Amino acid sequence: MKSTFISKEKNTAKFSMEFTAEEFEKAVVGSYKKNKGQFNIPGFRKGKATRTLIEKHYGADVFFEDAVNALFSENYGMALDELNLNVVDRPSLELTELAKGQGFTATVTVDVYPEIEVKDYKGVEIEKVEAKVSDEDVDKEIESLRKRNSRMVLVDRAAKEGDTVLIDYKGFVGDHQFEGGTAERYPLKLGSGAFIPGFEEQLVGCKAGESKEVKVTFPAEYHSEELAGKEAVFKCEVHEIKEEELPELNDDFAKDVSEFDTIDELKADTRKNLEKKATEDAENSMKDAVIEKVYEANDVDIPNGMVEEEIDTMVKNFDQQLRYQGLDLTTYFKYLQKDPKDFREELRKDAFKKVKTRVIVSAVAEAEKLEADQADVDKELESMANQYKMEIDKLKEALGAENLMYLRNDLKMKKAVDLMYAQAKIK
Repeated sequence: MKSTFISKEKNTAKFSMEFTAEEFEKAVVGSYKKNKGQFNIPGFRKGKATRTLIEKHYGADVFFEDAVNALFSENYGMALDELNLNVVDRPSLELTELAKGQGFTATVTVDVYPEIEVKDYKGVEIEKVEAKVSDEDVDKEIESLRKRNSRMVLVDRAAKEGDTVLIDYKGFVGDHQFEGGTAERYPLKLGSGAFIPGFEEQLVGCKAGESKEVKVTFPAEYHSEELAGKEAVFKCEVHEIKEEELPELNDDFAKDVSEFDTIDELKADTRKNLEKKATEDAENSMKDAVIEKVYEANDVDIPNGMVEEEIDTMVKNFDQQLRYQGLDLTTYFKYLQKDPKDFREELRKDAFKKVKTRVIVSAVAEAEKLEADQADVDKELESMANQYKMEIDKLKEALGAENLMYLRNDLKMKKAVDLMYAQAKIK
């Protein structure tokens, strides 16, 4: 195969891949061997007919398409390496006439990664972001720790907001008991907003063993058309009322939830961790400000294929998030009466910004000849292994070669951001 560069306009490159008659014939033979079992020839068992007989019955070009695809698949990457092209989308092909005993040429047109000379990335002026931690922040974190170590206890009194009530309920619209509106011994925290507006408030004041009819109106935009905007009655039976009991804030609490002996030591460590996080957050905020300034200072012609690929990734990630919640994209679109094409268009602006930012940061890395060496990768893998409590070898195996390559590139991009931040002028 011989590859020849033809032209490049903006971010679209054109080149040719020339295959000899011998290469084409070898690919056709390979296609015959791979596919001969799929053909029915009278008088022959499947897979036993000769190539000549199959071509006679189905046409001389019966194996051409598969042979061309195989040649292109085997040689496309090699051609890109030879011509030093970094492509971002699927190529389109134009073929010369295919004939037995002849070679052919494929003319390839494909979008390539934008090449830019990034400007104004040194000495960017940004505002300083202060890293502040107040006594109130520390108290809030300690209170959160208390809540995580609380327990639910039965109470013999009327329910109030914040309590968890154990209820049976049956939902009716008129005299019709509707589907999905029934449950037994359901734990509901009053004030959580888990049920439709007006439901939880009406259970405040109830006692265990009491019955209550809760009257509500379903929201007009409720996902069930049968119930949207309808008035309904839920017949409820209250079985239990529990309240949250928080542990006392003393030295015993500190010993139970940490390695410290006193509450003062726990608070001091909490402040130290909050200050560390606040410093990291402030620095990341200032790095984002640097990137935003460089983003605005540079115009980049982004191929549409890169934006579409980013949208694909965003849609896939959103689908995964929905699945963690027991939903999927199809159900999501149905509930919101949303068109998938419209959804993709809503993502386009953010996708474009992500791609353009990545291109700019990558250009800075190239301009500064930044690289992530093996030591950088090993350090990051060690950090990830500690985070996920995995052996490094097992982590490498789980990531695979492709993800390790992406990891190396991410580290190079991080170095570019760190460089721009280090050279920024912070007011």
